[in-house]
Amino acid sequence: MMERRMDTALLVLLMGHLAAALEVPLDPKVLEELPQPPTITHQSPKDYIIDPRENIVIHCDAKGKPHPSFSWTRNGTHFDIDEDANVVMRPHSGTLVVDISREKADHYEGVYQCTARNKHGTAVSHNIVIRQSRSPLWSKERIKPIVVQEGVSLVLPCRPPAGLPPPIIFWMDNNFQRLPQSSRVSQSLNGDLYFSNVLREDSRNDYICYARFPHTQTIQQKQPITVKVLNLEAINDTMAAFYNDTDLFSEDPVDERKPTFLIPSGSSSSQTVLRGQVLELECIAEGLPTPEIYWTKVSGDLPAQRWSFLYYKKNLRIVNASASDAGDYRCGAKNKLGSVHHTIHVSVKASPYWISGAPRNLVLAPGENGVLTCRASGTPKPSITWLMNGIPIENSPKDLSRKVEDDTIIFTDIQMGSSAVYQCNVSNGHGYLMANAFVNVLSEPPRVLTPADKVYQVIKNHRARIDCAFFGSPIPKITWFKDSRSSTLDGDPYIQHDNGTLEIHTAQARNSGKYTCAARNMLGIFENHVYLEVKEPTRILKQPEYKVVQRGRSVVFECKVKHDPTLVPTMTWLKDDGELPDDERLIVDSDSLTITDVTESDGGVYTCVMNTTLDHDSASAELTVVEATPTPAVVYERPDPPTDLELTDQKKRSVQLTWTPGDEHNSPIQKFLIQYDDSLHHRGHWHNLTEVPGTRTTAHLKLSPYVHHTFRVLALNAMGFSRPSFPSRMFKTEPAAPDENPKDVEGFGTEHDNLVISWKPLTGLQSNGPGLRYRVMWRQKAVESDWSTVTVSNNSRFVVSGTPTFVPYELKVQAVNDHGVGPEPDIAHGYSGEDLPVAAPENVQLVVLNSTLAEVHWDPVPHKLIRGHLKGYKVYYWKERSLHKHNPFHMEKLILMFSGNHSHGMVPGLHPFSLYSFNVRVYNGKGEGPVSPTQQFETPEGVPGAPTSLIVTNSNLDTLTLEWSPPHDRKGRITGYTLKYQPVNNSNELGPVEELALLANETSVTLPNLKYSTRYKFYLNAKTVKGEGPVISQEAVTIVDEAVASRQVDIATQGWFIGLMCAIALLILILLIICFIQRNKGGKYPVKEKEDAHTDPEFQPMKEDDCTFGEYSDNEDHKPLKGSRTPSNGTVKRDDSDDSLVDYGEGGDGQFNEDGSFIGQYSGKSGSRDTAVGHESSEAPSPINAMNSLNSFV
Repeated sequence: MMERRMDTALLVLLMGHLAAALEVPLDPKVLEELPQPPTITHQSPKDYIIDPRENIVIHCDAKGKPHPSFSWTRNGTHFDIDEDANVVMRPHSGTLVVDISREKADHYEGVYQCTARNKHGTAVSHNIVIRQSRSPLWSKERIKPIVVQEGVSLVLPCRPPAGLPPPIIFWMDNNFQRLPQSSRVSQSLNGDLYFSNVLREDSRNDYICYARFPHTQTIQQKQPITVKVLNLEAINDTMAAFYNDTDLFSEDPVDERKPTFLIPSGSSSSQTVLRGQVLELECIAEGLPTPEIYWTKVSGDLPAQRWSFLYYKKNLRIVNASASDAGDYRCGAKNKLGSVHHTIHVSVKASPYWISGAPRNLVLAPGENGVLTCRASGTPKPSITWLMNGIPIENSPKDLSRKVEDDTIIFTDIQMGSSAVYQCNVSNGHGYLMANAFVNVLSEPPRVLTPADKVYQVIKNHRARIDCAFFGSPIPKITWFKDSRSSTLDGDPYIQHDNGTLEIHTAQARNSGKYTCAARNMLGIFENHVYLEVKEPTRILKQPEYKVVQRGRSVVFECKVKHDPTLVPTMTWLKDDGELPDDERLIVDSDSLTITDVTESDGGVYTCVMNTTLDHDSASAELTVVEATPTPAVVYERPDPPTDLELTDQKKRSVQLTWTPGDEHNSPIQKFLIQYDDSLHHRGHWHNLTEVPGTRTTAHLKLSPYVHHTFRVLALNAMGFSRPSFPSRMFKTEPAAPDENPKDVEGFGTEHDNLVISWKPLTGLQSNGPGLRYRVMWRQKAVESDWSTVTVSNNSRFVVSGTPTFVPYELKVQAVNDHGVGPEPDIAHGYSGEDLPVAAPENVQLVVLNSTLAEVHWDPVPHKLIRGHLKGYKVYYWKERSLHKHNPFHMEKLILMFSGNHSHGMVPGLHPFSLYSFNVRVYNGKGEGPVSPTQQFETPEGVPGAPTSLIVTNSNLDTLTLEWSPPHDRKGRITGYTLKYQPVNNSNELGPVEELALLANETSVTLPNLKYSTRYKFYLNAKTVKGEGPVISQEAVTIVDEAVASRQVDIATQGWFIGLMCAIALLILILLIICFIQRNKGGKYPVKEKEDAHTDPEFQPMKEDDCTFGEYSDNEDHKPLKGSRTPSNGTVKRDDSDDSLVDYGEGGDGQFNEDGSFIGQYSGKSGSRDTAVGHESSEAPSPINAMNSLNSFV
């Protein structure tokens, strides 16, 4: 017992010492020099699913000093890589690459483990389980249609094939559109599709379950499921009429019902989830109306921000499950008829997980103590085993300095030679953890890793930290000195940290100086020098002030700053804590912000921020914009011109121009425009030089050499520009060598043996001096040759003759004047002249794709034989003749052009069943090359065109004869014709279709047994072996029965009918005479009162003003006789021989009423017909119409 207490005390002491254990530095220069046991840096995942279509790559990388070597085990035994020709290990790595081109991937399934070793230890990877991904096909099955009654529940099973990894399930239709889901219809976690109740609209034949296997990105499809939802009450009503009121479906319609759970079953269930995984609970209920799902946790609340509902609350999802998620969950389903509940008991287990992280590498000096800790947890509690260099620790060589205490290894008074890699394996029934941690025993003299002579800068009264990163074994002791090293810095105001950093809580100017960091251990001492500079803080001395400004005026905010002279300041202005608007009215100077022509939108808070590399300061002020005081007598005019132009600070290429603004005439000056006149090159022409804001009266002008400048200034306000100021005195700039060279240098050829070099010449202002000329240089590219040079003047091109054809050249054009040469010019590139290509494309082949499309291929012409810029290839093709004797002969030649380096192309728009010829040529900027050998090809047959004509002859009572001409464009050999025809009634409704197959040599057919006096529609198309062509249609009518036709004519010639018409005409004439007499007397119509009192709806009174019958007017649409009939072949139209009441006198339309009485309208003639009550018709009444009307009463 006493011994155990001493061990515990020792462990606590060592754990305390561990806080000061030596850390391996990250400096790569140091790492390269230190011996180090292996460390696994990259390995494949534990469960490694491979794609059988790709090579297998099993990763294992490690670092160490010296670099480790690698070996592998497979299924627990040594895996000899050298004996398997398909397996290769990458250089300087343990990664295996398996070539599966000669061996199936499943041959290499198994459990792999990588070992990395050097002389200081051995590290091992975790077990890597290699499994091949699988996406099996759905088993073939015959799925019968599902017929269900409306309102019942339904489950459509998916049952996808077991894949690796498991597939993702979704339901779609034939058009690859996701099936709509709702609170009534939803997908379960296992992929089945659940209907709480079915509706008639659920009937469809394309319920398709898809399984997507993510690893191979393949999708498998189940056979479509057909669902028919029947309304039994409607079916019984319909079927009873056919089967003597027999009720075939005696079941009652589905009534509304309370919910019941489809899944899960019973009143309770249980579910287990692993810590950190996703907990998914599912409840799907059926019922009518559709139930509503809700969830509660019996033993507490749902975890905040980790839970969500899916599939319309049927799925409760909790991510990153923890022990607090265990307990009972209740799902409920309710509708207006009741509710049902189900309780799910959730248990949370845990595979092993680290409590305070994986074991950390331990670096110790000889004689030091240390501890390796493997602290993990899990549910159930995991077991912990230790290995050293991949061997169980109990089987490893004994080490008196090492003691194993469950999850801890204690090292006491460790010695050189004890370096090793320890493996900690933590496992339970749900998984395992494997971690490597090395113990590296080093004996290293101290060194400081902080760069020497590093300068630290800090603002006065701020915290200062000076680094001294160090390394050594044993751990060095750090000492700080300042300047003369009179004493160590270990008291106020200095604080020394364990990592070597020296801190000064409040830095002052006296703390500036040189600091020395000394690192010591038993093996030596190392010193490093750094410097501290304490800077003055940045302060705003004059802050911007609150401003109230009238709209249209200007305002200036000042911001004067004091800062350390050794720091570079940057001034930034903000408006309302955001960037300043991008507006030219806002002018930022080094210590001020000016806003001209202030508007209401300029109001706000303006902040000036002064930044340096170490600190910043800021100050704000508000701007309020008010309306200007009305001054009705104010007159706005253009400003007066500026005066008193002066030139100061004169230099070779710049001058300072100042002026005095003129009167702005109540409109603020917005800007000044500065112009100049060059009396040397363009006397009398004023050019714009620059613009400055209206708040400035000085401009620094940058000038060009060799110019005689005279300046003037114009002011601009809202009314316009002022008159120009008087010119300044002349300022001459001295000549100088050119500053730039000509631009747009190009090289090209106009003939096959020349090179034209062109450029954009410099202007007189760009020449910088007298004697401007150009030095033109050229040489062949990729050829060791000197530059050829010529100097030209007063020109912008030069022609080099005698060049080889189409050779690349390097070109340069340099400006030169009497005062020197311009800068070194850039090299441009060009080509000498082109010539026609000298070769035709070879290996020309053509593949006929279909009757109208072919694809032509060729080998590209070598570049040296093109002799120019390759523009592309031209395919010439033409139709020699049709393969059908009836089609005409063609010789039209067509061209297809393909740009660039194309070596194939499509030939569209071909005529089927034809013989074509074609060839190919290459072309460049000069023209076309020689033609390839002409070849021929034939196009297959196609679908024929429509027959040329279709006419109807020999129309009889019950027969018609059709004649037609073959298609003009046959596109093959005609194999026959298809004739379809159908009757059409007076309402243009189509009757049943009759179909007749005809031989290819037929051009007419007689159709017997047709209905007399009937309109027929005919459709005819031709056929080839490729199919049927478009149809040509025609309509015809069998003739009217002769007896009916003669009867109609006889009625029209009856004497009684003629007498009746004459009586009516006489009556109309008498009425017109009476109306005329009445109008002449100026009195009323004698029987007006009687007519006013007449209530007979068939009788209409005559109007007083125009002697027409009331409610009938000239502008109404005319209509046929009420109750009239038309012949079976359609409406009988009036022609010149018809007699009509309209043709007699001034009368209008007339018609008989149903009782045989005649109702007429009487008015003057007009362009439109009067309308009588009756059925609408576009025909005017005629004797034949009248006869048809009378026939209805016979």
